[in-house]
Amino acid sequence: MPLPTAAQTAGASAAPGYAALRGRSMGTTWTVRLPALPDEAQARRIGARIQAALDLIVDQMSTWDETSDLCRLNRAPCGWYQVPEAFFQVLRCALEVADRSQGAYDPTVGRLVDLWGFGPCGPVDRPPEPARISAALQTAGWRRTALNAPLRGVWQPGGLCFDLSSIAKGYGVDAMARVLDEHGVRHYLAELGGELTLRGQGPRGGSWRLDIESPEPGGHGLPLCLTDTAIATSGDYRRRFEHGGQRYAHTLDPRSGRPLAHNLASVSVVHGTCMMADALATALLCMGPGQGPDYARRHGIAALFMTRHPEGIAVDWTPAFLDIAQPPGV
Repeated sequence: MPLPTAAQTAGASAAPGYAALRGRSMGTTWTVRLPALPDEAQARRIGARIQAALDLIVDQMSTWDETSDLCRLNRAPCGWYQVPEAFFQVLRCALEVADRSQGAYDPTVGRLVDLWGFGPCGPVDRPPEPARISAALQTAGWRRTALNAPLRGVWQPGGLCFDLSSIAKGYGVDAMARVLDEHGVRHYLAELGGELTLRGQGPRGGSWRLDIESPEPGGHGLPLCLTDTAIATSGDYRRRFEHGGQRYAHTLDPRSGRPLAHNLASVSVVHGTCMMADALATALLCMGPGQGPDYARRHGIAALFMTRHPEGIAVDWTPAFLDIAQPPGV
């Protein structure tokens, strides 16, 4: 998910006494900003362990690698299948959010993602035929699967196509944070594809400073100060195609099988884990500008909403969000 961008974190990489580790994973980049380590070999070990942790997630959950555990499960006939621990944890969280949101979030829409050109089958230049959308909807549905926690079992009813792209990056950030914690790093920013976890102090002391990027080109970002938490954003403006004068964004409404058609442009969620923040941000975005903020307020979710209007972007937030991050002028 795009936003917020680590490149906008108050110039941490240039701050005296701070260093950066970098790499690539999940079709994007990862960055860690942390106090400079006295031992260069230790920095290399931390970077290597982070890369290995992310590589393992890709091996288990990638929709783009036909040999991943997820792709094998998607091809499997009807039956129960045991999956690796990390895969099981992420899928269990995804199904929990699907249940809470009553299907506004659904990790079983992989066939629809492909149909609209946002998956490994490659892009399309026009919307699919309604009959194909209806057929893909018939093969989806979070209620069609089940989990067996003691055995890490997943029920594949046959033809169900799991897609964890809207939660795996968040889990990847949590995995990065675990590596840093295990190495005794107390102050850091861990970022993967725009999703972040922040711990301790930033390079200028106090909380880490970052900007939530505007959904509109050239728009002003919203500065925030955060620490000891995670933040993830789901937006409708980075991956899309246009046909017949209409824009089709990559975020799909699992209930209709079509890209979102409302004016809620992005949702940022602050949570104790980046995995849950990632999934909740997608669910709230799918709910739209009315139901999304109402749901977040009723359930005490720390969320920031950016909505398109003819006169520009309107910004709104929940009370729980204000308890954690104080936007300017509030």
